[in-house]
Amino acid sequence: MPPAGVRVDRGPAAESPQFIPVLGKIRVRGPVGRARTRPDAVAGDKAYSSRSNRAHLRRRGIKAVIPEKKDQAANRRKKGSGGGRPVSHDTGLYKERNTVERLINKLKAWRGVATRYDKTPDSYLAGLHLRASMIWIKDLTRTAH
Repeated sequence: MPPAGVRVDRGPAAESPQFIPVLGKIRVRGPVGRARTRPDAVAGDKAYSSRSNRAHLRRRGIKAVIPEKKDQAANRRKKGSGGGRPVSHDTGLYKERNTVERLINKLKAWRGVATRYDKTPDSYLAGLHLRASMIWIKDLTRTAH
């Protein structure tokens, strides 16, 4: 399956601030009709467990499948009843998160993507789209038989 959303940024920065911009690029296509901009759920690892990410998902009516960091849980418990309710996530859906990790490994199997030889963000993004298209076509031909 090709990536649902791709964003190229300057360099090695934290991933969490990119969560909302990447989510804005996602289009979920069903069997019929036009693509939706709001998925039913979003799974992520603990790096995406910020208050702002969770609030954004809540405002949009998207289920967050993101476990809470230990330090965030400790701070919430320290505040007592004013700290809010514990964060819960669907462990069954969370197990599906490895799909994203496998896709990243498939993208990086192409040396041009893994090593980022491209000098401009546009050419690197074009390479990502080309590689994603190759993965998508391969998956289509595999399921067509």
